[in-house]
Amino acid sequence: MSTENKVVSDMVLSSSQVTATIEAPLESIDIADWLLNLPDKEYQRCAPPDHKAAGYTTTDDGRPMSINVEMIGTGLVVQHYVAEIAEKLHCHMVSTSDVLTPHGWTTVQVIWDLSVKDNGDGTLTYTNSVVSHPTTDFLAFLEANGQSFEEAAAARQAASGDHNSRETPLFAASIARHALARS
Repeated sequence: MSTENKVVSDMVLSSSQVTATIEAPLESIDIADWLLNLPDKEYQRCAPPDHKAAGYTTTDDGRPMSINVEMIGTGLVVQHYVAEIAEKLHCHMVSTSDVLTPHGWTTVQVIWDLSVKDNGDGTLTYTNSVVSHPTTDFLAFLEANGQSFEEAAAARQAASGDHNSRETPLFAASIARHALARS
């Protein structure tokens, strides 16, 4: 790996946005509390068998951080999500994630945006958005392994889209259970 790993934000490795209905009253929803207190086993139930582990910590300067370990396609991803926004109806989490591939370790940036919208008719919509960007290490990793960015992006898009479509309704149900337990 290079000594200075930078995010290449003008390149998109994958982008997926999936919505699901939340069956709970708006006033009891608190995504930040749910996310930053999510039990490990509950995280695992939200995308079996892909979700391996979850935990909570902080950055050195005290910002909330969610640590998630999951399989995305053929990569084991260790995510270090720092909360840039941690509110009741919106969390914006950013991670420089470590990825173990069949060819070794690399890194990517993953932006995870979780939000709840009141539809005004008594229903709530949960949106789970995941966007990933390559890092300079990732691009060097691809070159060293003879793979084009386009090939890697196509594989990551397919894997991430599949994963997101499976986890989003289960996250919505988990957020609802958390909300109903609090009310």
